[in-house]
Amino acid sequence: MKIVLLDTITFGDTDLSGFNQFGDVVAYEKTTAEQTQERVIDADVIVTNKVVITKEIMKNSNNLKLICIAATGMNNVDLEAAKELGIEVKNVSGYSTDSVIQHTFSMLFYLMGHSRYYDESVKDGTYSQSGIFTDVSRPFFEVKNKKWGIIGLGEIGRGVAKVASCFGADVYYFSTSGKNNNDEYTSVDLKTLMSTSDIITIHAPLNEQTNNLLDETQLSLCKEGAIVLNLGRGGIINEDAVAKLVDQKELYFGLDVFTKEPLPSESPLLAVKNKNRLYMTPHIAWTSVEARDELIAGVIKNIEVSL
Repeated sequence: MKIVLLDTITFGDTDLSGFNQFGDVVAYEKTTAEQTQERVIDADVIVTNKVVITKEIMKNSNNLKLICIAATGMNNVDLEAAKELGIEVKNVSGYSTDSVIQHTFSMLFYLMGHSRYYDESVKDGTYSQSGIFTDVSRPFFEVKNKKWGIIGLGEIGRGVAKVASCFGADVYYFSTSGKNNNDEYTSVDLKTLMSTSDIITIHAPLNEQTNNLLDETQLSLCKEGAIVLNLGRGGIINEDAVAKLVDQKELYFGLDVFTKEPLPSESPLLAVKNKNRLYMTPHIAWTSVEARDELIAGVIKNIEVSL
């Protein structure tokens, strides 16, 4: 059996030797759309994180029995075509929950504690020349008693809510699907959540209900000093609006995901003046060492079960 891994660069230094038990393994760090067909033409199993697998590619791959998506989202595979052609498609869920929860708080504390400013003030000598032992020029606040609004109360959202409650935050949520009901926390409409929350975190999938959910109108509802973190999907929050508002109002944004990834060099997010109000990371919330190990273990398990 031949297994083809199309984008191993996304796994970093994770041990991939477990795939060898199934047969011949061919691994590529990166695969372009133009290279995909040639590389999987005789594959029995394809492992892809973000490489797109179209109906045409599947039709031309006569040996293909299984497509393993090394992620939770399945939008990079034509699922209807796979079903029609009798090709099984499996993903892995839940592997990065703890990693994303942790990164949520990492982003929050970076912004809330003005970490960039204070770190630079020490390193550039400002603190050494100040003549005083402390610096309170950039006040920060405690999470305790703050209103924390969560958009998307799935597994990750519930995990964030649990930790936020431990810090003493008052947690509210908006269910984007309208299906998540939770007696532990208060459900509110989106307008109420946006206008009353001190901290807003997004943990929802991208779909028809969430695409451009937080546009300029919604984001403008945020009160002064509010912190908005997107760890869901990039298309949920309007990036043009973010770039505009950080320079017009005291709002803080943390973005780990973007509408187009990697972030285009011409993105308005890279031209904001108040850079201290915008913290961006390159879609890394899911990438803890433990999460990547669990992801690969999940893919290998999917192959074992299917074959």
